[in-house]
Amino acid sequence: MLSFIYQLVNEYEHEHGFRPNVLYLNREHFHELTSQLAEIRNLGTISRLLGMELVLDTDVTHPHVCWSEIDWQRAIAV
Repeated sequence: MLSFIYQLVNEYEHEHGFRPNVLYLNREHFHELTSQLAEIRNLGTISRLLGMELVLDTDVTHPHVCWSEIDWQRAIAV
C-alpha cells in the first residue's frame, strides 16, 4: 500500500506541479496501510508521516489523492 501511495503522490506532483495533501481510502485500504505501519498507532502521526490528511469513504474503490484548501484541523465531519 505504501508503494502504491508513493506512486500516486509522484504522479500527481508530476502532473500538477505540487504535492497532494489529501488521501482518500476505503476501510480495507486503511486497514492495509495501518498494517504496514503497525508501529504507528496514532492517526495524526500517520497523517504527518504521509504529509496528507486521510479521508475514509466507503464509496472509494481505489485510493486516490488530491489537493484541498480545507484546514482539516478545523473541519467537522458530517
